[in-house]
Amino acid sequence: MAASRGRRITTTIAALAAIGLTAGLTTGCDAVNKALDCVQTADTIADNVTNLQQAVENASNDPTQLDQSLASIDKNLDKIGDKTDNADVNKAVDDLNKAVSNVRTAIKNGDKTPDVSPVTDAAGELTKVCTS
Repeated sequence: MAASRGRRITTTIAALAAIGLTAGLTTGCDAVNKALDCVQTADTIADNVTNLQQAVENASNDPTQLDQSLASIDKNLDKIGDKTDNADVNKAVDDLNKAVSNVRTAIKNGDKTPDVSPVTDAAGELTKVCTS
């Protein structure tokens, strides 16, 4: 688990450097800041998704963790959605919102261990579009 997080941090740092260099050469500071915000928020959402996966695994012990994890993802999606006009990022945010909504619906319908793989996939796509 620690190695995975370390690898993700290293990947995020490398992506930030690449974005910074590329964006600095072709656009203004505002675009660089938006790109950095996107990457940082995507990384935070990845952490939220990891927490969601753990919450599903521990749902029988503390069902409130599921709702807290979903609320954290929602909060961060709102942040990233407000800061970008990139169509790919907006689509990835919409897809992740839909996946989170589907998990909420499953929980509301009594599913104690909902399938969060669509959330994981959508978060991965968001990370991809933020770093490309």
